[in-house]
Amino acid sequence: MEKLATENSDRFLTAFNRIDHRLRDIVGAKDFMPFYRLIDQAKKKEVLVRKYEDDLRSYADLRNAIVHHRTSLEYVIAEPHIDVVERIEYIDATLAKPTLVGQMFHKKVLVFQERDSLKHVLKVIRHRKFTQFPVYHKDQFKGLVTTVGITNWLATMMGGDQIPKKIPSLHDILIHEKNKVNYKFVSRYITIYEAEDIFKQGVERGRRFEALLITEHGKPHQKLIGIVTPLDIVKID
Repeated sequence: MEKLATENSDRFLTAFNRIDHRLRDIVGAKDFMPFYRLIDQAKKKEVLVRKYEDDLRSYADLRNAIVHHRTSLEYVIAEPHIDVVERIEYIDATLAKPTLVGQMFHKKVLVFQERDSLKHVLKVIRHRKFTQFPVYHKDQFKGLVTTVGITNWLATMMGGDQIPKKIPSLHDILIHEKNKVNYKFVSRYITIYEAEDIFKQGVERGRRFEALLITEHGKPHQKLIGIVTPLDIVKID
């Protein structure tokens, strides 16, 4: 049992020290800086530190208990539970090499043209259950049509007792998107946690994004290589 305790504490301290060095790199600390202060500084620059801030503060207390109250190599007064050890090792690995959106969400994206009819989109909704539709004029991005925008168009038509003489195009539907800028282009090289933070900040600022559109460097004129929705983000740990 004592050997297991030592192994757990050694694994914990190894992961903790790696995280400590990583935080120092993030803030550019050249001299000694207390771990709590490192967290305060690093969370301003790194979204993952903000995400795991509470865990890191708790681990700092545990680390102090292990280091300052250890009476021998074989005995530790605060034995880290294996769940704690595995959790801090997971955070260490995530900080070292976080998953990028280009890795997790790279896929062939179905895009549409302004002239495409609503009928075509409804078929896609029925067969593929999509809710966001990137719309282009040739190679120029024009906007993001959503099922909400389609509903708004229908409500406008029915509310005004108007019967459209022809099936609308996606250009017509775009006009009825309540939030005209309901998307954001992002680089394939941002982390999935940065993507999560973009969604959260959008909601906090009253600007809800329906999707993040992934291109090589986050430029609208570049090829669309993936899409992230709020539902996708919910699945991220």
